[in-house]
Amino acid sequence: MAAVSSRLKLSNRDIFILKQCFKKHLSMSTTSSGNTPTILSGKGPTPCRVSPCKFRILQQRELTSQTLHTDTKKDVNPFQLAKPELDHICSSINQTLNTQMTELREMAQYYFDGQGKTFRPLIVLLMAKALNAHGKNTDIISQSQKQVAMISEMIHTASLVHDDVIDNSSTRRGKPTVDSRWGQRKAILVGDYILSVSSKLLAQLRNEEVVKILSQVIEDLVRGEFMQLGSKEEPNDRFNHYLKKTFKKTASLMANSCKAVAVLSNCSDDLTERAFEYGRNIGMAFQLIDDLLDFTSHESVMGKPTAADLKLGLATAPVLYATQEHKELNALIMRRFCHEGDVELARSLVAKSDGVYQTRLLAEAHSAAAIGLLKEFKPSKARDALEHVATMVLSRNK
Repeated sequence: MAAVSSRLKLSNRDIFILKQCFKKHLSMSTTSSGNTPTILSGKGPTPCRVSPCKFRILQQRELTSQTLHTDTKKDVNPFQLAKPELDHICSSINQTLNTQMTELREMAQYYFDGQGKTFRPLIVLLMAKALNAHGKNTDIISQSQKQVAMISEMIHTASLVHDDVIDNSSTRRGKPTVDSRWGQRKAILVGDYILSVSSKLLAQLRNEEVVKILSQVIEDLVRGEFMQLGSKEEPNDRFNHYLKKTFKKTASLMANSCKAVAVLSNCSDDLTERAFEYGRNIGMAFQLIDDLLDFTSHESVMGKPTAADLKLGLATAPVLYATQEHKELNALIMRRFCHEGDVELARSLVAKSDGVYQTRLLAEAHSAAAIGLLKEFKPSKARDALEHVATMVLSRNK
């Protein structure tokens, strides 16, 4: 935490909040040769150590809950505040994908039907409003900032198309995947097409720094996918590996998109870094809840099969936490749950453990950290909405 607080010049109150939120999850003292898992902090490997000991859950939940709900403005509806811009996101994207090749157009526009969460563009638009209100006393979003919101959603959707091919998924958002409807070859090509059009939009911004920032997202997505295909033999290395993979596959897009609109708003380095860290923490919380829901939600609610990660051989936070109580999970993780009955046994052991509970606590800690990072922003409805988003991400059920 010291590295984060010194770089961002947090107030004493912010430092207190962050330390308290992470106290039960993070330990500051290990040697460089230690094998305890780490939690990614910032853009690169500047890790804080995660304590492998069992957490005092009830005390932590009470503390985190108090921190999360302090000063959060619940009367601000984030989606309503960004509605004028959000309403045009899908239609604007579809317009850019309006190729004369009928089948390619239908495939490319398939997921941009207005049924998605539009969570990523929501964060980008609200961050742009908050930053503009801070530095320019207006929450009007520039066209280039709106374009970043479009690009973030296009990169995300292209990654979904590719992920469904890799995972052999049959449903997405309650309907057949591009892969299952049109086949793997065409799905790969349409994912590439969406990425190429998003890259064209990115080049049109004519801002070299923003191009570098958002290009990093695509690199991180690929690296994260490769990390997901691998695993660590040492149990204490797995959590660090999981968190780094989570940053690259999920949080990098939110973090760098927030950073991009900060650059376009001509923000100070300190505020730009706060925007990045807000997106990073929201992204981590979002994915932790997503991994939690894979064990607690129903397929009809999620719009995709549950226990999907286990079936793919992936050990997410609930499983990794559960190994602290059920060591036999380590053998299942190493063989990627490939034996008959492994998936069912793993789910049973997670259910008997504190794995889901501890995963929620870590998500809450990231959410609280995101709220703390907004304290230096000038008061505005957009800042209040970003605070609300940080708590809203914890209560979603799909």
